[in-house]
Amino acid sequence: MSELPTTGREWHLVARPHGWPKPEDFALREAPVPEVGEGQILVRNSCFSVDPYMRGRMNDVKSYVPPFELDRPMEGGAVGEVLASRAPEISVGDHVLHGLGWREYAVLDAKRAAKIDTSRAPASAYLGALGMPGLTAYAGLLEVASFKEGDAVFVSGAAGAVGSQVGQIAKLKGASRVIGSAGSDEKVRVLVEEYGFDAAFNYKNGPVAEQLKKAAPDGIDVYFDNVGGDHLEAAISSLNVHGRVAVCGMISQYNATEPTPAPRNIALVIGKRLRIQGLLVSDHSHLQPKFIEEGSAWVQSGALKYRETKVSGIEKGVDAFLGMLRGENTGKMIVSLTD
Repeated sequence: MSELPTTGREWHLVARPHGWPKPEDFALREAPVPEVGEGQILVRNSCFSVDPYMRGRMNDVKSYVPPFELDRPMEGGAVGEVLASRAPEISVGDHVLHGLGWREYAVLDAKRAAKIDTSRAPASAYLGALGMPGLTAYAGLLEVASFKEGDAVFVSGAAGAVGSQVGQIAKLKGASRVIGSAGSDEKVRVLVEEYGFDAAFNYKNGPVAEQLKKAAPDGIDVYFDNVGGDHLEAAISSLNVHGRVAVCGMISQYNATEPTPAPRNIALVIGKRLRIQGLLVSDHSHLQPKFIEEGSAWVQSGALKYRETKVSGIEKGVDAFLGMLRGENTGKMIVSLTD
């Protein structure tokens, strides 16, 4: 057995960002690797995830999840290989998904890790298409938005890890029309030509409301919101009577330093009898077995396509996070520690 690591690098939050995070708000530090206790495992991370929700955890405010602590390692989804185990249910050599990302090595209770099947898909897919973003898309569309066959669906931020899956799952489940918005002409091309969206538009090319009405002349029944702001306002205008909105994220507001205006047409919710519901994936863990079963079959058959934007090296972790906030990724933004 090879010697186990005694130290490893990890990213710490050292200052709470005001507005857009800056590189100096973070520090990459060498730290001891704890000894593996009873019921614990040691994992060498191969990839970790950077996600929009992490920006909220950098603020010291009460929320659905505790904020990151200053001068402590940040957390997030990660996959890796087990180097040592003192838990009977997980063996050395197993690949696992867990929540201690942003570091090279993680020691954690085995019950906080889930074994993954790398014969079904690459390990990194369990951070995206078959991981938290995929389950978010699946649960948000089918359970929160009460999608039904024949619905017309609009997805904002549609080239991201969640949005791209929402649109494809809607098509697989019989949507009459799927429309997506994205931040570049190249991403629009990917949505239509690769992911099978019926229409897509670059929100930077003109008012969102006008572009959505052109793409969905008969209106929409479901809006999956990753952006908020002008996208939510546009969707409210285009939603048909009894339309449903699943609010997954509002990335347009995450780095705002001043209050952002609410949709100016919110009164339409009354006459149209709209339902707007927030979405936290943690509320829908009961769907995970069904999602993994359906999702892995779709991935293996090629029916569900996904992209990853990989940045290599732990030292590039913050660059990847900031790039994701700027929309530089197509699909899931992942930091690879082994490439």
